[in-house]
Amino acid sequence: MATGTLHDAFVDELRDSYDAEKQLIKALKKMAKAAKATGLRTAFETHLEETHGQVQRLEKVFTLLDEKVKGKHCDGIAGIIEEGRAVMDEDFDDATMNACLIASGQRAEHYEMAAYGTLVVWARVLGHDAAADLLQETLDEEKAADEKLTALAEGGINDKAASAHEDVPSSPSKSTARTVKARAANGTSSTRRRS
Repeated sequence: MATGTLHDAFVDELRDSYDAEKQLIKALKKMAKAAKATGLRTAFETHLEETHGQVQRLEKVFTLLDEKVKGKHCDGIAGIIEEGRAVMDEDFDDATMNACLIASGQRAEHYEMAAYGTLVVWARVLGHDAAADLLQETLDEEKAADEKLTALAEGGINDKAASAHEDVPSSPSKSTARTVKARAANGTSSTRRRS
């Protein structure tokens, strides 16, 4: 028979979030370095500092609950970070890289907003109001970081990436080139003759 309680689930989620923040500290440093737009770099650096504060806030929550401060590997944020790392390995022009970094950053923010939203609600229903207040501060910071990234994207970064695309002479994609080669090898064509 299951014996886990909502309190157990709450502490488990706190540990998951604690690990997520630790992983994001490393990732945000790399994202700031990869950002080519000054405003975007500043946004990542600012959120990096906030993330250090969020780690400290979680440590206070553990103390309030009389729980050991420790993380539990967060697979969700690890996957999002890995996707972001793969983007940084791409050979994109600077404008496109900035747009992709924003997308990667917002994936992480949305994941965190979902986690902290749950933590705030659970803390309140469990009667941990002081913990809920601390967690709400972090949730508010995550929402603000997301809004800042949206403002940067809509404030010119996405337009610059789109303009860079328009300036590149069009060439067949690799998949189109493979299709043409395959059809040539099979003696077929992309257009059929009418009989």
